[in-house]
Amino acid sequence: MGSPRATFAVLMAGSASFALLQSLVTPVLPTIQTEFHTSQNTVTWVMTANLLSAAIFTPLVGRVGDAAGKHRALVAVLLALAAGSALAAVAPTIGVLIAARAVQGAAGAVFPLSYGIIRDEFPPDRVASGVGAVSAVIAAGGGLGLVLAGPIVDVLGYAWLFWLPAISGGGTAVAAFLVVPASPARRASRFSWTAALLLSSGLVALLLAIGKGPERGWGSGTVLALFAAAAVLLGWWIFVDVVSARPFIDMRMMRSPVVWTTNLVALLFGAGQFAVFAFLPQFVQTSPDAGYGFGSTVTQAGLLLLPMLAAMFVSGLVSGRVEPVFRSRAQLVAGAGLSVPAFVLLALAHDARWEIAVAGAVFGTGLGLALSSMANLIVTGVPAEQTSAASAMNANVRTVGGAIGAAVAGSVVTAAPGPSGTARESGYEYAFLLLAGVSVAAVAAALAVPRRRGAGCSSLGVSATELVPDRKG
Repeated sequence: MGSPRATFAVLMAGSASFALLQSLVTPVLPTIQTEFHTSQNTVTWVMTANLLSAAIFTPLVGRVGDAAGKHRALVAVLLALAAGSALAAVAPTIGVLIAARAVQGAAGAVFPLSYGIIRDEFPPDRVASGVGAVSAVIAAGGGLGLVLAGPIVDVLGYAWLFWLPAISGGGTAVAAFLVVPASPARRASRFSWTAALLLSSGLVALLLAIGKGPERGWGSGTVLALFAAAAVLLGWWIFVDVVSARPFIDMRMMRSPVVWTTNLVALLFGAGQFAVFAFLPQFVQTSPDAGYGFGSTVTQAGLLLLPMLAAMFVSGLVSGRVEPVFRSRAQLVAGAGLSVPAFVLLALAHDARWEIAVAGAVFGTGLGLALSSMANLIVTGVPAEQTSAASAMNANVRTVGGAIGAAVAGSVVTAAPGPSGTARESGYEYAFLLLAGVSVAAVAAALAVPRRRGAGCSSLGVSATELVPDRKG
């Protein structure tokens, strides 16, 4: 077995592979649509299938990892990433490509598994910095694909958007098998599969409803039926897990003040994060003939986002290192707080490229701090044997928030198109101001996160801890 340093390198490589894959595909959907001679509605399933798959497998594999061993689960999801990427690279039809993207979605569990392994293998005083570094890779990788997608397609062709993750994922899977130690802390291996199915089905129904809302109308029968199904399924899941002797997700853990308040921040902050990645490149690529935008190419739009990516990477790395002095809760408040002026700047000052770069850098700094601090709050706020499951639920909550944010912002942006069909400048301005308001709510939720004294919550079966509201940050 390898050293903690080798284990950490594997976790960083695995996280980077999946994070990059997520954002590499988004800018080239029009290219894929042309390549397969398909419709816009069909090509959106290249993203939707991956999102739904990740929503299902992230909590499931996180829970299985806590039970059967995080190292085994990590190898499995990295192999799924490699296999799905290779299949996508050679896909002869759009249907095969969509199926391959669903296989790739299983690798969404690489993030919570990585956090759990860090907690298992690292000395306590290095857990925060390790989690912060992985979070920095996740944050930066999630946007770096927007920068790299254009050059990769131009030089190598769109298939290499998948060959590169296939190669890195396969190599990392082999390395994980060789160097990552077996998990020392495990939960009971049996759990309620009924609860797992209900949670997965409820999340799929919810994400489909959110995704179909802007397209079919929020009051359409299909959308309302999906929302109703999601409410019933998720409510049923909670009931089953509450009464189960072997729950899929421990509801005592979910009720922990640290966990539920951090998850609330994840929901609100995710809305802004996903909306920025979805609409800021679209804004700068708009032709100046519309009265705004810069007519940037995909590659130029990606380069304009570099200050944001650099800022989120650096702040994520610094976050864990300064945690003993600048505690995770204070970092979370600061990270959420920085997103407020960033969105205000985007709404009110976007006539020059440098204004976009400055606003992006401010948002990136906040995003790096927020992702790292949320991960650290969850990792240190639950028992060791529940780390992956709790981190997976936090990731899923952020994904749901992102889907809501992107859908609502999209509805605002396109509410009143201009004469040529292009979104009006005011649509973007209103959307960014709306996201600023959501960020204010995220700050309020972050202030509600309690300060933790000790190693965990005694009600969850770990060492005695007192949870008290922190008025000082």
